[in-house]
Amino acid sequence: MANYKGIILAAGRASRLFPITYAVNKQLLAIYDKPMIYYPLSVLMLSQIKDILIIIKKEDLKSFKSLLGNGKQLGIKISYAIQKKPKGIADAFIIGEKFIGKSNCALILGDNIFYGQNFTEKLMSAKSKNNGATVFSYPVNDPQRYGVVEIDKKNNPIRIIEKPKVPKSNLAVTGLYFYDNQIVNIAKSLKPSKRGELEITDVNKVYLKRKNLYMESFGRGFAWLDTGTPESLLTANIFIA
Repeated sequence: MANYKGIILAAGRASRLFPITYAVNKQLLAIYDKPMIYYPLSVLMLSQIKDILIIIKKEDLKSFKSLLGNGKQLGIKISYAIQKKPKGIADAFIIGEKFIGKSNCALILGDNIFYGQNFTEKLMSAKSKNNGATVFSYPVNDPQRYGVVEIDKKNNPIRIIEKPKVPKSNLAVTGLYFYDNQIVNIAKSLKPSKRGELEITDVNKVYLKRKNLYMESFGRGFAWLDTGTPESLLTANIFIA
């Protein structure tokens, strides 16, 4: 099995949650009885990834260090990096280039919560692939809000469209990704989107074009929660409670 390192991206401004997040990083907010950052951290730990980089804003460094330290008490190694400007999800791999080194890399967004059966098996399936990329899909009611993956009859991904106006599928790409060591070069080759960001969808499209993109599906009995709005934050709290 390939050597994997993990990155948690927790540097967003969380403007949709203002004023709650004016003074507190969103990933430090409580989801029931634990800080939000514990949930993505536990996903990487379930994947048996023990070397983890957390990307944050400069002003949040002290808070994260007082909460998690260097990870020794959890049996893992945590380091930190600063994202100076919000340049998109794929920017995480450029920031983390030295950290990634010659390893493969799993990335999880700091506000994504996963819960359900056979989760560890799906993580291990993704981690067992030495080459290519694995994304995780989840059926949603409002696919136009997400990057949407279209699949063929064998459940292989054939197209990914960012926020489609007329979605041909209800399968959203979640904020959890496994990549081989090509990821840094691919991220560096991207051009910023109209939003001025390096889009993770564009990364996945490169792997798709190379016929090297795999997909794991979360179905019934599984929950994927992102906590970007006050409503979804409340839903996540009630669900975990």
